[in-house]
Amino acid sequence: MKRDDEYIRELLFKYEADEDWLLFMPGLTKDDDAEWNERGHVHLMIDEGLVAPVGKHGMRLTSAGHDYLDAIRNDGIWEKTKEGAAAVGGATLGMMKDIAVAYLKQAAAEKLGITL
Repeated sequence: MKRDDEYIRELLFKYEADEDWLLFMPGLTKDDDAEWNERGHVHLMIDEGLVAPVGKHGMRLTSAGHDYLDAIRNDGIWEKTKEGAAAVGGATLGMMKDIAVAYLKQAAAEKLGITL
């Protein structure tokens, strides 16, 4: 499976929109390709600390996951993040977060007139 950063962003939005903090792990069987793909991406997000497992079949969005989502929420910052990753030939998920946070800080500094 190839990691899809756009899909990870969509999943983070989906998980944030859920009314409950406890989410159920998708794709418990390989019968549904879409759920199996989501489960694979959930494990990548677990690896990076964006979501955390809860019990045997649950998960939750972590504080780091909320922070990353806040950094990539703005479409303009997200596009710059993807362009930045492409400019260096690709990026780890952790680097994607670092790039996004840097662009968010830059935008905040310009808007607020302060140095961050």
